[in-house]
Amino acid sequence: MTVKQDFIKPVIWEGESIKLLNQQKLPGSVEYIFLTTAEDVWDAIVELKVRGAPAIGITAAYGLALWAKNSEAETTEELLQSLKKTADYLNSARPTAVNLAWALHRLVRVAEQQSTIPSIKGKLELEAIAIQREDEETCRLIGENGYSLLPEGANVLTHCNTGAIATSKYGTALGAFYIAKERGNEIHVYATETRPVLQGARLTAWELQQADIDVTLITDNMAAHVLKTKNIDAIIVGADRITANGDTANKIGTYGLALLAKAHDIPFYIAAPLSTIDLDTATGEDIVIEERKAEEVTHLGGQRIAPEGVQVFNPSFDVTPNELITAIITEKGVIRGDYQQELQKLF
Repeated sequence: MTVKQDFIKPVIWEGESIKLLNQQKLPGSVEYIFLTTAEDVWDAIVELKVRGAPAIGITAAYGLALWAKNSEAETTEELLQSLKKTADYLNSARPTAVNLAWALHRLVRVAEQQSTIPSIKGKLELEAIAIQREDEETCRLIGENGYSLLPEGANVLTHCNTGAIATSKYGTALGAFYIAKERGNEIHVYATETRPVLQGARLTAWELQQADIDVTLITDNMAAHVLKTKNIDAIIVGADRITANGDTANKIGTYGLALLAKAHDIPFYIAAPLSTIDLDTATGEDIVIEERKAEEVTHLGGQRIAPEGVQVFNPSFDVTPNELITAIITEKGVIRGDYQQELQKLF
């Protein structure tokens, strides 16, 4: 049985603006905002109005193309120089997710190959559109490959949000669940609430409900008990950066889940596109880990829940060592074994 699904698009190119699903407002309301400047795009990325490594890259690509479209530079040299500065500015919005830098660098390279101002502006727009279209196909393939690892009626645990609203369609880790739905395989998903800012509770639970996929929400500190008592067949999570040796940065709490998976002898899978693989970074020790504001821990719903003046440590990501990863699911297949060698082969 095949089920046709409608997907909510998080990023829509309007030509003169970017129409963006404001993920700060979910699940309370489905609100779109319009970005018209590089500053708008930078703010949207920093404030998590758009999140998910692929969606961030797509938004930044459109942001750079939009900036160039409105540039009043009089020479190609002036345009390219300012373009690179704007790309660096946008790249500063989120230091951990590699897709942001990957998309911006791709547009800069395209611009450098052009000889006129109109061709630079036109090619940048086309390249940003291409990045989004490619991501749709990439995520479908990741979903297919992830689905191949799941038994019929599987119980699966996931962390953070890696679905259609974090990409352009299907998602990465959640892509396997969408493919299962299309194939009539009624899987059950346990979604962690996911600190910071509860992206599992607010986004994954909402998104899977919209797709009529059976989902149960749990708090992050229930994971060990759930793995022990709920017959979990696999854990599938996404990634913000995969280094050359397979170490993986993902939302804080992922490392703990990998340790729990090993303790309970449950497969632990990373699902990510090739654009998330950073062969220029040797190991997870070299990844910059973003820290977010203390209020995300000390306040809940705008109300203080912690004492005044308490020190707060609030990293957004942690790094899972490669030896804890059962396999890495990409659009080119499922990678196992010596990640140092196998990841190189993908390129």
